[in-house]
This record gives sequence, C-alpha cells and structure tokens, in this order.
Amino acid sequence: MSRYAMITGGTSGIGLATAKTLGQKGYKIILNGIDEAQAASAAQALDALEIQSEVFLFDVTDEEAIKEGFTRIKAKYDKLDLLINNAGGLGGRSRFENMTTEFYKKVMALNLDSVFFVTREAISLLKKGDNPSIINFTSIAGWNSGGPGAGVYGTSKAAVTTLTRAFAKDFAEYGIRVNAVSPGTIDTDFHADIKKNNMTVFNSWKDNILLKRLGEPEEVANVIEFLASQKASFLTGEIIQINGGQAFI
Repeated sequence: MSRYAMITGGTSGIGLATAKTLGQKGYKIILNGIDEAQAASAAQALDALEIQSEVFLFDVTDEEAIKEGFTRIKAKYDKLDLLINNAGGLGGRSRFENMTTEFYKKVMALNLDSVFFVTREAISLLKKGDNPSIINFTSIAGWNSGGPGAGVYGTSKAAVTTLTRAFAKDFAEYGIRVNAVSPGTIDTDFHADIKKNNMTVFNSWKDNILLKRLGEPEEVANVIEFLASQKASFLTGEIIQINGGQAFI
C-alpha cells in the first residue's frame, strides 16, 4: 500500500532534504511551496532519484489559499500518512520597540498560523492514514528566544511547541501521533545572506555549538524519518532537539 507524506515549504532546504529521505524510504511525496521555479527544480531533483512527487503551490499564511489547495489535494488523494509542517522563516529582524504590527503578524502567520490552518485541513486525510503522524518544526529560538531582532520568531516557535502538545492530546483518539523537531543552526539557505556577506560571523556560530560545526539538512531529515516510523510508535507530544549541543552552551 502506498504511503503519502505532505511537506509544507518542501521545495528547498530541510524540507527538500526530508522529501528525498522519505522518498527513498518508499513514501510518495506531496510538496507545497510558493515559488514555481523552485518547485519545478525540487520536483526534478526528486524525479532524478526516482521518487514520485507532486507539487501544490499555495501560500500557507493565507487561510483561503490553504482551503483551496486542500480541495485540490483531496480530489486526488484519499488519505495522508504523514504531515510535516516545515514552512516557516525568520521574516527579517526587528526589535520590539520599533516593530510594526504588519511585521509581527507576518512572522506569526508564517510560523504559527500556517501550522494550525494546514493541520486543520489535513486531519480528515490523516484519519485514514497508516500509522498517521504530524511533525511540526519549532526551533532552538523557541527555547532561547532567538538572537537580536528575532524575538517574535522565537515567540512564534515557542507557540508551535505548545500547539504540538495540544494537537497530540486532541488527535490521540484517532491514533494520530504529533511530535516536533527543534533544529539549531543548520547549514541551509535560511542563513544564506549572512554566509554570503559576513563569513566571520557565520563561522563564529560554530563556537556556540558543542560539536563545533553546523548541522546538515539530512541530519534533521533522518530524525523526521524516525519519528514517522513504527520505531517511534509510542512517541507523541515530544519535541526533539537537533542542535549539536548548542542549547547546552
């Protein structure tokens, strides 16, 4: 029987690495994104690995766009085994004193609202899944509140931690497990600007990590694959830190 995994924001970075890892384990991948060219490139990369995938373009911060996107998904798929709420981002940096309402709402919508809206639409499909589970993305910033100007990002990710545990309580009666991963500093395009413009700062981040290196997207993907598997069948409501000991320093 086919197994289906949906990954929001799955056309690059950790999302795409996860799609490759899961695809190589036999999942058929439903990718979500907003950039058409990036989505086409991701689909091509998966096809090169002989991984079956389909892309649905819609904005996960837009409630109506999500509903319309899931109308299309439900017209083609009658179940979902795994939902990965990966979409998210820093959205820029702003200190609270000068933060605009627009910026605050944008960051919260991207990192928190999207998880709620997407999950709400996906539940009817997950109820029909095999060993169904949801895996959310929080962040080390949800524990340490983030660096300068990233306070609202940290706040949004801390809220995802609580939402994950609330989902776990709500969906347990359907046999749906809900967990989250909490990455530290992972070497992806998320940090592309500072890597390009200030390599000294980028390299200094390693000093704040116990293992003295940044994480790789595949290392997060491997944990996600475990959480989705039968090996983690008694895990729900858990937040798995993936930070090389960064939280200890």
